[in-house]
Order: sequence, then C-alpha cells, then structure tokens
Amino acid sequence: MRVVALEEHFTIPSLTKRIDREAILRRGFPPPDVPFGPMVRLGELQELGEKRLADMDASGITVEVLSVAGPGADLLEGAAGVGLARDLNDNLARIVAEHPQRFGGFAHLPMMAPDAAADELERAVTELGFHGALINGHTGGRFLDDPRFAPILARAERLDVPLYLHPGIPPKAVREAYYDGLPGHLSFLLAIAGWGWHAETAVHVLRLVLSGTLDRYPRLQLIIGHMGEGLPAMLARCDQSMGPEAERFLKRPIGQTILEQVHITTSGFFTLPPFLAALHTFGTDRILFSVDYPFAANAKGRAFLDALPVSPADREKIAYGNADRLLRLKR
Repeated sequence: MRVVALEEHFTIPSLTKRIDREAILRRGFPPPDVPFGPMVRLGELQELGEKRLADMDASGITVEVLSVAGPGADLLEGAAGVGLARDLNDNLARIVAEHPQRFGGFAHLPMMAPDAAADELERAVTELGFHGALINGHTGGRFLDDPRFAPILARAERLDVPLYLHPGIPPKAVREAYYDGLPGHLSFLLAIAGWGWHAETAVHVLRLVLSGTLDRYPRLQLIIGHMGEGLPAMLARCDQSMGPEAERFLKRPIGQTILEQVHITTSGFFTLPPFLAALHTFGTDRILFSVDYPFAANAKGRAFLDALPVSPADREKIAYGNADRLLRLKR
C-alpha cells in the first residue's frame, strides 16, 4: 500500500548557522544541554539520503513531504530572513529532485516579512513544485489572524495550496505564566510536546475562526498535526460555549468552519482514543497519515496505521488518498 507522510522534518546546519545564537535563545530554544528534539535528533534531521530512505523502506513509507525544523528563517527580519528561507527552499528542491518519487516539500517562509513570504510561497509552489507551506507557530507573539499576515493567507488561497500550522515554542510570557517552576526540564517539556504545543495550535486555529479570518478566506485549507491538537474532543464544547456569541460575527458555526477548512494528521499520536475522537468528528476524508520523523519512529507510525479499526478503503484514504488529493501529489 502506498503511504504518504507529511509532517516529516529536516534541517541544514550549514544554512541555519546564519541565525544568531542570541536570537535562537530569545525565541525560547534551549541551550545544548537540554534534551530537546532538534539537538537530540540532529543526525537524523540532516540526513536526507540513503539512511533516511532505508528507514522509510523498512517501514513501508512511500513518500515523505519534508519541512524545515526550527530554528529557521522566521527568526530573522528583512533580507536576512528572506535569503535564508530562499536558500533552504532551493536546497530542499534539489533534494526532492534527486528522489522525486520519495520526497515532496513544504515551503519555509520568512514570516517576519509577510509580503516577501507570500512571494516566496508562490515561487516555491510555481517554480520549485512544492505543495504548500509549513508555519511554526506564532511569529513575534502573533498568530495568522493578525492582519499583517493577510498576504500569506490570500496567496495560499489563490494558489490553492494548504498551510500546515505546526506548533512553535510559546512566547516567553506564556512560558513564565503557565509552565515555569517545575523540576528538571519538565517546565520546558510541558511547554512543548507534553502539552503546550497542542494547546497553542488549537488556539491558533480557533483564533483564525473567531476573528472571521477563515470567513474571509473560505477556500483556504489548513493542516494541523498530532491528531487534531485536541480539537476533535472540543468542537462540540466550542460551539456550545461560544456559538451564540460567535454567530453575531461569523458566517458559519465554529465547528462547521473547522470541518470545512481544516485537515488533521496522525503525527506522533499512535493510540486509539485520540484517533477515535478524530474519526467521529472529522471523518476519514480529513485525516491524513504522518509520523513526525525523526521525533517519532516510522515503524511505530506504520504499525498504528496498519492496525486502525477502519475499512480497507478508509485506510487507503488515510494512508495516501487524502494527501494525494489535497497536495496534488504525482504518482
């Protein structure tokens, strides 16, 4: 069975070393002694040849759609950010060209310069053959509902490509108020993969709905990972608690908007309870397989896919059909 995974990460240290160490620390990335994914998994992140392909083959992963793991160009202002994003995308295009049947790409954008980011998205899609863009959380404490990011949303809608809303490290004020004061590295881990990342991405989506942003861009499609970042369990609650007030400002109910414009992936979530919640809310047409490699194991993700309690036809939708359709992947 063809299997497409689309929250799969890489980095190119020779390029990301352009980012000032102080800018990385200010954004919340930890110093080298903290067991945070990009530091622990640097070898796998930068390996885009035979070892990665062998791991994919061993687990039956046909295609990885690759995206840059932070830190990245979204930490740099002006020409520096634009140049780094462009170079990262050009390098990814060369990697994809070497193995066009195995790799695809999401554009990396210079988010501090939204107009240039929109242009880079268009270049990446129309010239490099990428399938959308992946955005790592907030930019300077602002989510995509901020009017300054309108050029990116409008361009993605016009190009008919999705934006993958990936978690980012919470702003300093949020980390201090919500997560600090725990022993060891637990404060940081709670702020990211332990909880904070998922809450942040859910808030990101809800802000796009409640602000009316998705009403303004009704054809824009979003992807979020980690089995929907908790939203499948919360959609009815959101409509119940906020719906009467939201209907004064929005064209559609909250849940309807999300179910019409958001797709979810399985990345890093390989147990049945969250899948069943996703299945009963989003349905099989909007669930896409992902691993979150190298932060999760291909073999574990594939075993979970094979064991899902769904029909063969629905398993094929999740494994590749929905991704092929949404990203217009070539077979």
